[in-house]
Amino acid sequence: MTKAPDTGYPKEWPAVAAAAVTVVLWASAFVSIRSAGSAYSPGALALGRLLAGSVALGTISLIRRVGWPPRAAWPGIACSGFLWFGVYMVALNWGERLVDAGTAAMVVNIGPILIALLSAKLLGEGLPRPLLWGMAVSFSGAVVVGVSMSGSGGASVLGVLLCVVAAVSYASGVVSQKPALRHGGALQVTTFGCLIGTVTCLPFAGTLVSEAARAPLSATLNMVYLGLFPTALAFTTWAFALARTTAGRMGATTYVVPALVVLMSWLVLDEVPGALTLAGGALCLAGVGVARRRPRPAGSTVVTTGGRTARETSPADEPMS
Repeated sequence: MTKAPDTGYPKEWPAVAAAAVTVVLWASAFVSIRSAGSAYSPGALALGRLLAGSVALGTISLIRRVGWPPRAAWPGIACSGFLWFGVYMVALNWGERLVDAGTAAMVVNIGPILIALLSAKLLGEGLPRPLLWGMAVSFSGAVVVGVSMSGSGGASVLGVLLCVVAAVSYASGVVSQKPALRHGGALQVTTFGCLIGTVTCLPFAGTLVSEAARAPLSATLNMVYLGLFPTALAFTTWAFALARTTAGRMGATTYVVPALVVLMSWLVLDEVPGALTLAGGALCLAGVGVARRRPRPAGSTVVTTGGRTARETSPADEPMS
């Protein structure tokens, strides 16, 4: 019997592990934001979070002597730093104050869809059918979770628009970061992106100082946690994973976050989810599993008995252009 060719799947495990760290920490951020957001305004919370992240990342980068990014990496670092670290965090914090959590989750979750479309158009990644089907399933799950969590009040038009801005900024930042990772390392790209995001939010410095003086210690500690883990660590593991897979598949992976938020709210905040919420979370997880399935390349080698090999092509597995 002839051995099948090495598919290289084991090489994906470091990226999968890094992505798992990212989504768990990003899910935990929603719990911390609920505490910190009661004492800090959207801009001040974003700046405080980014300051903590910048200090941590800067210290590690100095110890490891990361150095200045190459010139070719700067366009992507600058764009992702401004849009994703800066605009996204302020818009999301502000938007979630004006709409309920369910509405915010539904609107912001158009982000992975935009990532897939933008990366196909700008990065030439294509749109494999498993990715499209998986994102459709996950997005439907996010909608179900959002509907089950929505409050009875009407959604603010400004709040919805801010969540749209957050989704567009997030998607644009991810697609901008991908080319930068071809020239710089994950820690390097994340550190300087976070610094640019911090500079973007500096107009809120006065507000941060005044609010920190009267904020309870728990809120401030949650803000520091947001900077150290969901920002410094999670954005670095994200960049590590993004450098090793497509932006579309990484974006689809974030659909795990709504399911994890439901679980964490249940365990930490004692918010028991309903059947509809659990069903939506299950759909999110199922969709991610489909989206991350690697399509069989056309003309792939199939092992046969008798020492022969055959070529098998399945049109359904080929990417859609």
